[in-house]
Amino acid sequence: MIPDTDILNLRRVASGHAQIDAKVTAPDLLAAELGRAEVVSPEALPWNVVTMHARAEYRDDVTDEVGRLTLVYPDEEQWDETCVSVLSPLGAAVLGLSEGQSIRWRTPSGGIRGVTILHVVFQPYEVKRGRHGWGADFSL
Repeated sequence: MIPDTDILNLRRVASGHAQIDAKVTAPDLLAAELGRAEVVSPEALPWNVVTMHARAEYRDDVTDEVGRLTLVYPDEEQWDETCVSVLSPLGAAVLGLSEGQSIRWRTPSGGIRGVTILHVVFQPYEVKRGRHGWGADFSL
């Protein structure tokens, strides 16, 4: 699920970056995710979906490591060390996933990667609606 307020910007981001070689690139992954996404109004978006600027905890399904991220646009990666660009393979993969959902993809080198969203800690659309959905641990 992707809010209709983000879809145009995300399509511009995906189409504005050239493919470097014949292998699948992060812009291709993002474009594929946008193509199969359910576009909804911000009011219809569940609180536990990873959107742009959402903060989430995830598990790498290959290594079982747990990580935290804030999903950002490519020019926002410098905010802090948890920022992950939507143009990265991880960023494109988690966009639109909700808690408990997993996704797998093939890397350019032929390997398999996968992640599962464990918890959406912060979602900006919940703040705009006046519902926060986070506990005492607001910061990642």
